[in-house]
Amino acid sequence: MELGAYDVVHLSALAVLGATGLYLLLLLFGSLRASAVVARTGEAERALFRARTEEILARTRAEQERNELSWNGFRKFEIAEKREEVPGVCSFYLQPHDKRPLPPFMPGQFLTFKLDIPGQQKDVIRCYSLSDAPNPDYFRVTIKKVPPPRDKPEAPWGLSSSFFHEQLEQGDILDVKAPSGHFFLDTATQTPIVLIGGGVGITPVLSMLNAVTNAASKREVWFFLGVRNKTEHPMKEHLETLAREHENVHLNICYSDPTEDCKEGVDYQHKGHVSVDLFKKQLKSNNYEFYFCGPPPMMNALDEHLKEWGVPEARINYEAFGPATVKKLKEPAPGEAAGSDIQVTFTRSNKTVGWNPAVGSLLDFAEDNGVTIDFGCRAGNCGTCKTAIQGGEVEYLGPPGEMPEQGSCLVCLCVPKTNLELDA
Repeated sequence: MELGAYDVVHLSALAVLGATGLYLLLLLFGSLRASAVVARTGEAERALFRARTEEILARTRAEQERNELSWNGFRKFEIAEKREEVPGVCSFYLQPHDKRPLPPFMPGQFLTFKLDIPGQQKDVIRCYSLSDAPNPDYFRVTIKKVPPPRDKPEAPWGLSSSFFHEQLEQGDILDVKAPSGHFFLDTATQTPIVLIGGGVGITPVLSMLNAVTNAASKREVWFFLGVRNKTEHPMKEHLETLAREHENVHLNICYSDPTEDCKEGVDYQHKGHVSVDLFKKQLKSNNYEFYFCGPPPMMNALDEHLKEWGVPEARINYEAFGPATVKKLKEPAPGEAAGSDIQVTFTRSNKTVGWNPAVGSLLDFAEDNGVTIDFGCRAGNCGTCKTAIQGGEVEYLGPPGEMPEQGSCLVCLCVPKTNLELDA
């Protein structure tokens, strides 16, 4: 069938109209899709704004509760539960004896205990990290019974840890200071973090991990734990559950001495020690906040090797109790370790000794010279070692938890700047 001129013109017009309609339909579809994208973007921005607002309000409420519910000095707490985690490691759940509410704390902080240990002439002060996220019903500390040093097997077991394990039971009462300490997770940001524990050094970083997962945060978390084998693997089932239920949590367990019944890929992921070499294999980069606590050799190695990897010092955070504060901070000048012109006088002990910078802190120096000074944390946090300065000046190896008043110093964290006289 042939088409006439009119038909051709008519069909051409229809084609133009059809193309125009299709173009308009495409424009309309694109406009609607753009509107939907804008709506979704607006909703996402509103959701982000709501989340940030709720986060700020939550932090404000927590800060207000900390101020209102905290206390000065010591407060009576009852052991509500004593639970063995693995042989030689027990968790103690503590509830206030006066039944009043507990303040929130920053995950990673510690409690200071005043212990009335039989056979001791005075109360013993010790600090233990909180091992759980903030909870309005209880505080939890997890304590290892400290064995003698390997090179001194005849030495006694840890005084305070043995007291907790052997003499304290459910229902006993303890004197406890409010949570404190400068080693804690910054919950105001969402920067990716690496949490590292060695043995019972798991406690503060476990508190951080539990705080992240309790808040249903999507913050990227890499959790490394180093132990000998599964007989010394605390919170094993709990950690596996968190990793299984939270896709943002990446669990890496290292066994340095696995036994035949330890299954790689099941009980642990890596044979050997926690190390920066392992981080380089597992992490995308070094652009993380690092938090760690553990035995002195592990902590000193991590501190040194993270810096060598290019991690800024501001992103390296650690907790150190006992005589192994990682950043002893001040390296003696060449030749200085052998001696010094500075003289330290312990007036009550009637001793004057030439300062040796290689020893460490004034507390270490006092102990090396037979001068007894009470201490708790050996990290400048608990204030137990505060000693009056009768002459001279000191300088601090690092910032203390709270600077003592004029005329006193925390001997566990300072060294002499000039000739020094201490009331010790």
